[in-house]
Amino acid sequence: MIVSRMVSMFLRFGELVCAAVVLGIVSHFLHQYDHFGVGPLGREIYTCVISSLSVLFSFLWLIPSTSSFLHYPFDLLLSAAWFAAFGALVNWIDRVNCGGIWNWGGITARGSYCGQWKAAEAFSFIAACFWFSSFLLGVYVYHKLSRDPVATDGTRRRRWHRSRV
Repeated sequence: MIVSRMVSMFLRFGELVCAAVVLGIVSHFLHQYDHFGVGPLGREIYTCVISSLSVLFSFLWLIPSTSSFLHYPFDLLLSAAWFAAFGALVNWIDRVNCGGIWNWGGITARGSYCGQWKAAEAFSFIAACFWFSSFLLGVYVYHKLSRDPVATDGTRRRRWHRSRV
């Protein structure tokens, strides 16, 4: 159980870092849109909302507890939302003159629009993978805990009946 908690904390920290990076980059793009009116506003707002929710929930669920494994349906939902954000970012890169989606040349150029966009794209994909891994870990731990036998004191407890005490 200690290994799953450590892996969960690692995944939650990765989710937090990736979401914070994407939030910072996309917020910069929203600021640029406000000044110049250039860019895909809907895609930026969607990605900003998903990354904000991810920062919030990954920070809250970074606190180790058994209940943090019970959020695996929400992990799957956020993973799907991150994959959708990645797809929205990839779809926009085709419309601007930044090369193909797998052309990573110029990503290190300081202040480059294409480099920043591709960095947001990459971190959104990594965030989606972290959220999906967290979902898989949650499913594994939840079903492992539900199958493990529980030690009792030997008395048989009746369920769904009134107590005679």
